[in-house]
Amino acid sequence: MSSKIRLLRSLLGREDVQSISRRYFVSNGFDGTLTSVGVIIGAVLSGVPDGFTVIKIGLGAAVGLGTSAVWSVWEIERAETKAEILRMERAMLTDLDDTRVEREQRGARVIHATASGLGPLIGILIPLVPFLFEGSVFTLAEAGVVGVGLGIGVLAVFGAYMGSISGQKWYVSAVRMGLAGLVVALISLALPG
Repeated sequence: MSSKIRLLRSLLGREDVQSISRRYFVSNGFDGTLTSVGVIIGAVLSGVPDGFTVIKIGLGAAVGLGTSAVWSVWEIERAETKAEILRMERAMLTDLDDTRVEREQRGARVIHATASGLGPLIGILIPLVPFLFEGSVFTLAEAGVVGVGLGIGVLAVFGAYMGSISGQKWYVSAVRMGLAGLVVALISLALPG
């Protein structure tokens, strides 16, 4: 077991693994946050009876998007790394089953799938937090406004993070990403029904 932990620590330190995992995390976190904003507005406008109902709807979205994120990345990375190993085997004229190369690729796949699944969970769950306090601190509509605000904030944090690692102005990236949440909120409000 300790050799697996050492391998994962080593992989977490590699820039190529960090880069791919970061992309999956932010991309799927972006999707999850925008989904959460849409769910919140749709639930509040449709007349759900309480915050707990909004949370249940949001948790359903979290399960769906989280499962999709983990499963799809696992299968995508499995196919891509298998293709890469096959190319290496042909070039080296040797079998790479159960070698360091294969173990590293499998470990990287675990890291990528985990990061991919965490993104939408964070993006969905944070905006739902105000609904825990619906009835005691917030009305349903107020929880919705605060939840959408938190969603826009989560998107801004994703943008600031990506801006800072790419050498861009973090606050410009934060505004650009946060703007997507505002756009989804406005479109959701304008939908008929």
